[in-house]
Amino acid sequence: MAPQKSLDLGFAAEIVEIPVADEMSESFLAYSLSVITSRAIPDVRDGLKPVQRRILYSMLNMGIRPDTPHRKSARVVGDTMGKYHPHGDSAIYDALVRMGQDFSRNVTLIDPQGNFGSLDDPPAASRYTECRLSFAAMEMLGRDEIDQDTVAYRPTYDGESTEPEYLPGKVPNLLVNGTTGIAVGMATNMAPHNLIEVADAIKLVLNQRRPKPTVDELMAVLPGPDLPSGAIVVDDSLRDAYENGKGSFRMRARAEFEQITAKRQGIVITELPYMIGPEKIVAKVKDLANSGKITGISGITNLSDRKSGLRILIECQPGVNPQGVLANLYRLTPLEETFAINNVVLVDGTPTTVSLFDLCHHYIQHRLDVIVKRTEFRLKKARERLHILEGLVIALDNIDLVVSIIRGSQTVAEAKAELQKQLKLSEIQATHILDMPLRRLVALARQEIIDERDLKLAEIDDYLKLLKSEKRQRTLVEKELDELVEQFGEPRRSKIMQADDIEEFVPAEVETLTDVPDEPCVVTLSTSGQIGRAPTEGATRATPGRHDLLVASVITSTDQLVHAITSHGRVLSALAFEIGEVAGRSRGAAANQVFGTNKGEDILTIVTATGTEPIVLVTRNGIAKRVTAEEVAGTTTAKLIMKLKDTDRIAAAFPAPEGVDIVIVASDAQALRTPASDISVQGRGASGVAGMKLRPGASVVAAGPVLGDGIVATVTDLGTAKATPFEDITSKGRGGQGVRLTKFTKEKTIVLAHVGSADGLMVFMSTDDDHRKQHPNPVKFPVESSARDLVSTATERPIMGFGPARW
Repeated sequence: MAPQKSLDLGFAAEIVEIPVADEMSESFLAYSLSVITSRAIPDVRDGLKPVQRRILYSMLNMGIRPDTPHRKSARVVGDTMGKYHPHGDSAIYDALVRMGQDFSRNVTLIDPQGNFGSLDDPPAASRYTECRLSFAAMEMLGRDEIDQDTVAYRPTYDGESTEPEYLPGKVPNLLVNGTTGIAVGMATNMAPHNLIEVADAIKLVLNQRRPKPTVDELMAVLPGPDLPSGAIVVDDSLRDAYENGKGSFRMRARAEFEQITAKRQGIVITELPYMIGPEKIVAKVKDLANSGKITGISGITNLSDRKSGLRILIECQPGVNPQGVLANLYRLTPLEETFAINNVVLVDGTPTTVSLFDLCHHYIQHRLDVIVKRTEFRLKKARERLHILEGLVIALDNIDLVVSIIRGSQTVAEAKAELQKQLKLSEIQATHILDMPLRRLVALARQEIIDERDLKLAEIDDYLKLLKSEKRQRTLVEKELDELVEQFGEPRRSKIMQADDIEEFVPAEVETLTDVPDEPCVVTLSTSGQIGRAPTEGATRATPGRHDLLVASVITSTDQLVHAITSHGRVLSALAFEIGEVAGRSRGAAANQVFGTNKGEDILTIVTATGTEPIVLVTRNGIAKRVTAEEVAGTTTAKLIMKLKDTDRIAAAFPAPEGVDIVIVASDAQALRTPASDISVQGRGASGVAGMKLRPGASVVAAGPVLGDGIVATVTDLGTAKATPFEDITSKGRGGQGVRLTKFTKEKTIVLAHVGSADGLMVFMSTDDDHRKQHPNPVKFPVESSARDLVSTATERPIMGFGPARW
């Protein structure tokens, strides 16, 4: 056996020595660049990451559209992975699922069928779920735009096909749906917004170019994020985020209070922060309660279902203020979370931090580019079709010659050449003439060709005008945006609050009532729902603010209880020492937080045990009752001070001295003046007596005592206002319909009223820009008194609230 030769592999022909640090640096740079541009960071033009774009494009090519049946998700994942996205199927399926979850997207791009998961549970496997493109996805893909040379294409990873570098993106996806992604050395985290507000911001940038809109002007129409889960958005540094691309805001769960039993109240969570699931909240609260880190909780139950939506019930122990429990829950659980905004996107392939203006500007530029390219494509096609139609018209006008040429030719090529020669036609025109069926020779068919020719001429003229006019292009962008809003726009879900308006409930740190100092103080309730405690003698402020018009004020001491009467007929109590102080910019705390009101329950007035005047209660249905201050103070907190029938609610509560009249104002502009003594003083268990007889459909809007020379001020549904002097309203017995305050012209109802002195009366009015928003600074009541039964007058801006100033 011949000996085997050993195989001498040896070394490479050339060895290049490279420092490890240099090799790692270059390799890491290449890797990081790939992750940034090909995986984690979205393109500013369509707001999509490559995997999302490839999924949508793959589904479009597969024919899985909104008007077709759902198809297995596994088919979509396989097609995307095989043709466009050479990565794991789990990553592709995860991206597909997220585009179909309505709790993570304001406008979903996938129409799901099956278990696409929840905030607490993962989706079913791709072989069990089905999907198809949503109507919004078709707008992202541009329907027929994508096939009209509007986007650039690049080869796929295997070079066998091509894929779009970006989509036409009619939907402002980046602003509406937001995005999140972690790359190498950078990350992006963009908040979702309301489509209607986003469209308004884009139109502002579109139409106001010199000077460009400021951040404040943009935030006037787009005040902040709108989360799919709703909740409360607390504006901590949104202006910084919209100006510089980086900032943050807090997300707070929306909570309501309910009376569970006679002695116990509960906290009902109806909306959670973005991407926080209910089971996570339940588990965290149970853990904190069991470990003793939160006290006052007797149980927590997740009552959420498809019919009622999210509902987490947290039961408080008897005698526990639910507001104090909720304050601790916000502090220790995910009921309050922070969202850090970091607007990093790819602009011309480069990672860039962009502002709100930049996002709107890039969207506009992208859509203008798409419109220009689309119009150029359509112009080219229209001209090609017109060229053919003109040839057909020539042929029909010379039909005998055409027929003779065709009959005298031996071949098609010979006929084509002869047609071109004798009729001066192009090759394309001659070809279409030869392909024309005989039925096109009838007169009606000839007229159809002429009509189509004229139509193409008009289309070409319109395309040319559009390409020459940037103004028309911008108008078209705005028109298409309005169509999107009409089709996909939804009302805002999240409530936006300023950080200064979030009042934290901090219970007094005292062990017993004997530790509470006995100091005289004034407790005030404002029209904005703030309750505050101030010294009886203290500094004043010349200019009142948004919390400085008062509903009621009482003089008491810090060691005494303050009792609130609510629209549900309940009495709620709080120690004066526990009420926040009126000092500096603070006006105390939200009254519903201090007293712990239930859902839909308003605080109407405050009372102390030392009050000497009876309290008058008037319901929406015109029932009246008087109770003593001692009766109110002796009522156990959360107990009823007046029994209400069915859905009746108390509309007004106020002190009225013996011997004075009161005025009750109804929504139909009727007002009844009657002696307070006609309304008997009753105990807490009584249901009251007939105060004012109301016409069908009317309800009590306001009521108050007649003290000195005062007025009844009214505001209608159309914003007109009137002031009627007390002396113009004749005093009558209770139970009547009263007299008419103002004549209605186009108005239908009274929406707001005030009974009291005209001296020092101030009002909140709407802003100049938006009549639905209240201006923060009150002004003097702008309407002069006029005789009863005259028409109301229009004010400069609608009045939104009445009250005397704090100082």
